Amino acid sequence: MHDRRGEIRGRLRRIVDQRLRPAERRHVVDLTVEAWHVPPAADGSVGEPVPFAEAKAQEYAAFAIGDPWGPAWATTWFRLTGAVPAGVAHPELVVDLGFQGGMPGFQCEGLVHRPDGTHVKALNPFNDWAPASADEDVELYVEAAANPHVLTGWSATPLGDRLTSGPEPVYRLVTAAVVDVDPEVRDLLADIEVLDQLAAELHEDDARQVEVLLALEKALDSLDLTDVAGTASTVRGELAGVLSRPAYDGAHRLSAVGHAHIDSAWLWPVRETVRKVARTVSNVVALLDEDPDLVYAMSSAQQWEWVRTEHPELFERVKKHAAAGRFVPAGGMWVESDTNMVGGEAMARQLLVGQRWFEEHLGTVCEEVWLPDSFGYTAALPQIVSLAGARWFLTQKISWNTTNVFPHHTFWWEGIDGTRVFTHFPPVDTYEASLTGRELAHAARNFRDKGAASRSLVPFGFGDGGGGPTREMLGRARRTASLAGSPVVTLESPTAFFEAASAEYPDAPVWTGELYLEIHRGTYTSQAAMKQGNRRSEHLLREAELWSATAAVRGLLSYPAAELDELWRVVLLHQFHDILPGSSIAWVHREARATYADVTARLEVLVDRALDALAGGGSDEVVFNAGPAARAGVPALGSGPLVEEGRRPVTRPPGAGVLENEHLRVELDDGGVIRRVLDQANDREVLPPGGAANLLQLHPDHPVKWDAWDLDRSYRASATDLTSGEVTVEDDAIVVRHTFGGSTAVQRMWLDQRLLMCEVDIDWHEREKVLKAAFDVDVHTDHAAYETQFGHVVRPTHENTTWDAARFEVCAHRWVRVADGGYGVGLANDSTYGHDVTRHQRDGGGTYSRVRLSLLRAPLFPDPETDQGRHVLRYALVPGASVSDAAEAGYALNLPLRRRTGSAVEPLVRVEGPAYVEAVKLAADGSGDVVVRLYEPLGARSETQVTAAFEHSSVTEVDILERPHDSGAWDGSVLSMRPFQIVTLRFAR
Repeated sequence: MHDRRGEIRGRLRRIVDQRLRPAERRHVVDLTVEAWHVPPAADGSVGEPVPFAEAKAQEYAAFAIGDPWGPAWATTWFRLTGAVPAGVAHPELVVDLGFQGGMPGFQCEGLVHRPDGTHVKALNPFNDWAPASADEDVELYVEAAANPHVLTGWSATPLGDRLTSGPEPVYRLVTAAVVDVDPEVRDLLADIEVLDQLAAELHEDDARQVEVLLALEKALDSLDLTDVAGTASTVRGELAGVLSRPAYDGAHRLSAVGHAHIDSAWLWPVRETVRKVARTVSNVVALLDEDPDLVYAMSSAQQWEWVRTEHPELFERVKKHAAAGRFVPAGGMWVESDTNMVGGEAMARQLLVGQRWFEEHLGTVCEEVWLPDSFGYTAALPQIVSLAGARWFLTQKISWNTTNVFPHHTFWWEGIDGTRVFTHFPPVDTYEASLTGRELAHAARNFRDKGAASRSLVPFGFGDGGGGPTREMLGRARRTASLAGSPVVTLESPTAFFEAASAEYPDAPVWTGELYLEIHRGTYTSQAAMKQGNRRSEHLLREAELWSATAAVRGLLSYPAAELDELWRVVLLHQFHDILPGSSIAWVHREARATYADVTARLEVLVDRALDALAGGGSDEVVFNAGPAARAGVPALGSGPLVEEGRRPVTRPPGAGVLENEHLRVELDDGGVIRRVLDQANDREVLPPGGAANLLQLHPDHPVKWDAWDLDRSYRASATDLTSGEVTVEDDAIVVRHTFGGSTAVQRMWLDQRLLMCEVDIDWHEREKVLKAAFDVDVHTDHAAYETQFGHVVRPTHENTTWDAARFEVCAHRWVRVADGGYGVGLANDSTYGHDVTRHQRDGGGTYSRVRLSLLRAPLFPDPETDQGRHVLRYALVPGASVSDAAEAGYALNLPLRRRTGSAVEPLVRVEGPAYVEAVKLAADGSGDVVVRLYEPLGARSETQVTAAFEHSSVTEVDILERPHDSGAWDGSVLSMRPFQIVTLRFAR
């Protein structure tokens, strides 16, 4: 039998390809095709999509099969007319827009409409059909999107923006016809496919493999190749026995959840995602209407909202299936966001805004957070997940690790505060399975918790660019519901899986700390404007809410709840895991830059409006401090007169520039590199002998594959230090000008009390390079602290294990700190996320630390113009820094003091203790209650007194969704907080 296995399978392949597939569909008649091409935009680029009613009203011209259509990103509407002849037993319409093979969602797509505008379903390479009835007239409209196939290689392409993609058509219409389907042949194809794939995965010593192959051989013998349709039923009968053999006892159990991971932007713009969602949802609803077993999960409240607002008729159909528990919301978030760079309050708002949407429109909140494709997961997430009403977490992205294999698929994930959330990684290693035999077998073999647990989840359906489940996938699911040699496949919801899995495996192992992804490290740096726009927007939203709430509570103006909610939704959308990380096409980032500029302008108006109302127009100069700590004599969250320390002038003795005040003395060499930093208050040299600070270093950057995503370790093999700048003195700052390649960088350094402030103004025109700013620090340590959401994480700086070595580039928010003994040095920033901290031999013995910021990259794919142009970045060295010193420097850089003429304003809330206030706002339900979110930032148990300066009837601890939640931390006036705990207080008015 061993020698005949290949012969049987080879014969099978030929018969399937040459006889069975051609017999599945019989061409009956072509449809008449007419077309209307959406005209170009005013700038000459492709036009934007138009509503159905507008498209239907246009004049359509005759269009022939084989005619070209669609410059990249353009839209063509096809009108299909004709009639299904009487006597066609099983008619369908087949429309091939010019599909080029490969995955749906990465090329042309279409959405079929009836003449009244209602949706029929979508068209893609694996879903090229629409329903039809015998003896009926056909009139359909197809909105065809000429989305180009961008993911064809890793070289620069002009196809990533409609402004550069060119006018040439990229597709030709291949088919528009009525066909007659033979359902018996179709079912036979599905039977053979499942058994063939099963046999391919079984071991050659497994008797079941022999049984299946012999059954296939016997079935083929009974097939009349000259009368496939006439003998298909007989062949199916030959296979019925082997298909009905039930699964073995103890077989792995797979919960198959219909899904279509749709990137909210990636190799297409946001406007195209809106259409992708409609196309996918149309397909899913059509399947749900005809298949009673399918359960489909869709994440991202933003995508649900697009369906609701853009396609209300479709949304009503969705709601009916949702009420029946078959079209289920998943994840609870506004979008499937990045979790590394998103700020703490924004991470909370992803869930607050998302969960409130699901509750308002569907009457439910999600019990799981569903993030299959984000690029690593912050250690702050378990607590945030729990406080947002969720119990479970799902991802599969960690299977992409390039160094270490994660040891579990089902486990308890413990965050920085000790909160644990039940977590699952689908061992199928994809979020877009097709339920093939190979995938099912891989899931069972790969499952690392076998013996203790027996269940895993498999999300199935075409994804990334959408598409969703197909009837072929559902056919495989039915045939593997109980099939000997295969895992048991059950179509069910994420909730059903998690309920069963957590009950089966309550003592699952615990993984503590972040889920670091050992790939895509360049996303902390690519597209600097995304990072700056996000960081600035997050802090402006904090200010706008704080000052607007303060003014509203005091009766000075109305709280702009609707506008703030709108702006939050825009910012949350742009935190999607291919926008904020900088891994989308040029069109996405071009639009995002404009959007961030608009968000900034609108938020500045809200802030100015509130501050003007609060200041009251008096004659005194006052300063408003939105930060969580008093600063320059000004209270946190309030205002007061500015108290400034005097600054000593810059001196320039021969051969060096010197900055000095009562706290620090900083000396530069002739080339503009800092060679000495003396902490005068602590009488300590901050730099090691021969060290450097604020040194710009340029590295080649050639990742093996994912250009914008990856920063490969090989970049460290060579570096060019920029040590020959032109040094000048301007006012109280030293300025250093560098020229390199086609770029220039102007560094400006000055002292602000205990901070060494650094600004770099770069006109960046490098390609495939990465620019870092390095600070050598005379601190001997094997770890560093990095700010994350609502606290910080500690990571090793050594490389004792492969897990340690893999973290050669990591994410931090506003600050990093290294320390030995009681002395620490911080490095704060205003918009940078990528960092590395390494250990080096010190002259005279011991080691010192090198702390570096990743400032800019220049990958070529998918945006060939990544980061080209001007950037202004700020960061600050904080000698002698405690954790709170580093944190407060980070807040100061991101929340600059605002000056007004008027009267001082008492903070709405005063905090006495180590806790930081992260948000002050009015409640999301419109009640007018004041919501204050605090967290413990030091990683220590603490007590903090919270006092409100406004009338209120009660104070209640609530969760992120602003519902009652009693953690035991609040006793009515004092918060007793555990390390890194988040507490939200609601003051009823």
